[in-house]
Amino acid sequence: MLSYFLPVFIALLLMAYLAGKPYWLEYKRRLIKAKPFKKQWRKIIQQRMPYFRQMPADLQLQLKQHIQVFLAEKEFVGCNGVVITDEIKITIAAQACLLLLNRKTNYYPKLRSILVYPSAFVKQQQTRNGDGVLFTQKMVLAGESWDFGKVVLSWQDTLVGAKIPDDGHNVVIHEFAHQLDQENGRANGAPILAVGQSYQSWSEVFSTHFSVLQKQVNTGKPSLFDYYGATNPAEFFAVASEVFFEQSKQFSQQHPKLYQQFTQYYKVDPLYW
Repeated sequence: MLSYFLPVFIALLLMAYLAGKPYWLEYKRRLIKAKPFKKQWRKIIQQRMPYFRQMPADLQLQLKQHIQVFLAEKEFVGCNGVVITDEIKITIAAQACLLLLNRKTNYYPKLRSILVYPSAFVKQQQTRNGDGVLFTQKMVLAGESWDFGKVVLSWQDTLVGAKIPDDGHNVVIHEFAHQLDQENGRANGAPILAVGQSYQSWSEVFSTHFSVLQKQVNTGKPSLFDYYGATNPAEFFAVASEVFFEQSKQFSQQHPKLYQQFTQYYKVDPLYW
């Protein structure tokens, strides 16, 4: 009899654990958010993120609370001699959490670790040419987002991206936009949209602008978006996210339909910060 009830009991315990885990996680996050935000952390944000002071007070509070949860749940790993400090963690977390404001979030659920290199790093990648021949190619990268738990960042490029908040280039925003895109599988430019946002409208507007950027690349015509965004839809989403937060005025004027889709998705409008 005992041998019969034991598996049932274990199964019930497992079901209770799985059912209660989200509530327990949310409870822990509320406790973390309720803690006072350290003064030295606020100084780092003010020093490293010029547009923080321009954000509405409610978004500043949200950002600080998100940072606290982010730091509690993610691991930072220094590479090639980098020693992880509060400055590194806060500077990266603050920019990553910009993408979470006003939205129901699970704090990049796939992400476990942020690897920080002192500067741009070299990656070897195997690629096939047009003839199908496999060869190894070296690439110099400022950042990379993996869909199995890691983001890799250059600290030097992270600092530059934070220091210049209006040039449309921010490696942290770029890589964490990939993380959002990867929440429902491989990054493909189709993230999980907000409740009530139309996937059909997103697809139509997004695809149209992606095609326009590809044509601009082929003809050499200038674009608000970095040409790298024409590589594939995933890169276009990440590049457009950089421009959304850093060049909102130009974005809204030149691409109003796409800008509207991004305001609906991110639930903020940086144009009014």
